[in-house]
Amino acid sequence: MPVKQSLSVIRQLLLAILSVAVAFPFFWMISSALKTNDEIWQFPPTIWPQEPLWHNFREAWDAAPFAQYMFNSVFVASAIVILQIFNSAMLAYALTHMKFRLSKALTAIILLGYMIPATATYLPSYLILNELGLLNSYAGLILSNCVSVFSIFLIRQAFLQVSHELIEAGQVDGASHLRILWTIIVPITRSSFAVLALITFIEQYNNYFWPMLITTDPKLQLVSAGLRSFFVEGGAYGLKWPLIMAASAMTIAPLLVLFICTQKTIIHSVNLSAGATKG
Repeated sequence: MPVKQSLSVIRQLLLAILSVAVAFPFFWMISSALKTNDEIWQFPPTIWPQEPLWHNFREAWDAAPFAQYMFNSVFVASAIVILQIFNSAMLAYALTHMKFRLSKALTAIILLGYMIPATATYLPSYLILNELGLLNSYAGLILSNCVSVFSIFLIRQAFLQVSHELIEAGQVDGASHLRILWTIIVPITRSSFAVLALITFIEQYNNYFWPMLITTDPKLQLVSAGLRSFFVEGGAYGLKWPLIMAASAMTIAPLLVLFICTQKTIIHSVNLSAGATKG
């Protein structure tokens, strides 16, 4: 067997093993959701239940307001994604393709902010929201996360790959900065925005500590806090693992749908990055 063919077989085998390792926790979660409590604790464990209990999903769904939890998480995460895209795009454009005084200093300050732990900002952010009367509200959850240093850095790196000659050509044609940004640069770097949207949505959808800190109304709980409440109440502190696993499987469904919808764009972005590195 030629060396290249052998290396290809080994590579495919390693990728297959890695894929199984990544997918197995999801399979085990669904399998456990269909078992009885005794089947979960038996040894050796069974891969699939003898009689799948599909009603566990219905029972878990009815035991807690998961529709409200998922709506809160999807709504808040989607709003944050949209605001972060607009904010990061405009600021990244200013830092990369506009000339003004102290631009380098502003870039350094923004990147320095990336080194500050998020927990260090909780107290001042809480006090600001309290003064604005935004505690315990959707507006507080959204506006407190509408700017991200990571988002600015990610989009800035993408904008740096765009030739400044395109911007100059747009200015010669009389286009404004906003038109150049949204009609020239954003379409070119749309794969980076797709990656940003996916990362931000997953992060905010699963956000736990900060939403718990600024909200006390159970109707405003996000998925992570809702699962915690269900673990204590509906799951009886871990005594009803099939229901807990069923609830967990239902709450990650939007993330899987989002990943399936954006995987082609993400793969395209990775291929472009790899090509640029080789070039």
